[in-house]
Amino acid sequence: MIKLDQIELHQGDFHLQQLCLDIPKGCYAVLMGKSGCGKTTLLEILAGLRPVQAGSIWLGHQEVTHLKPAARQLGYVPQDRALFPTMRVREQLGFSLRLRPFSKEEISKRVNEMARWLNLEHLMERLPQSLSGGEAQRVALGRALASRPGILCLDEPLSGLDQDLHDEACSLLESIHQETGMTILHVTHSRHEADRLANRLWVIDEGQVRPSA
Repeated sequence: MIKLDQIELHQGDFHLQQLCLDIPKGCYAVLMGKSGCGKTTLLEILAGLRPVQAGSIWLGHQEVTHLKPAARQLGYVPQDRALFPTMRVREQLGFSLRLRPFSKEEISKRVNEMARWLNLEHLMERLPQSLSGGEAQRVALGRALASRPGILCLDEPLSGLDQDLHDEACSLLESIHQETGMTILHVTHSRHEADRLANRLWVIDEGQVRPSA
């Protein structure tokens, strides 16, 4: 479950005013809206990367409004994927685990599980600059999923992929949702993408979120 209740955020000319959003547990939710309307900001609020002036944030049955990002049990894939340029794929996959109290053995086990699941085993010693767009996307997903979060937030995760890779990535996201049952919030500009993936569709406009017609 994802719940935003009466969220307020004011930064310069940008405002979210009494924004509310309620996404049921296990839903694949898609959020659409014009550029600059606050889609990425909303994901950053959920991930704990941007503080709010008022309102509450709930993930599952826990209020997380004032918790640090690592304590929120949320996986986040930003639009630029934000892979670390000096880390090899193996290190990227284990990054979030090293921020939590996992043993070296558990980190190694989960990293190898992610590599097998996402077909990354042959890329483990590569640096990001040697990866294709589709490979980098899978690494970013693996890094977000390695800690087995209950919620996954995706910011334009399929942008920049050609049609074949886009279809392949959609299939991967469908598989992740089916196999894990996690709640997913996916931001996109693509109505085709939304129609294929979404259980529920929302639109953000003028600082408010509403169900899509």
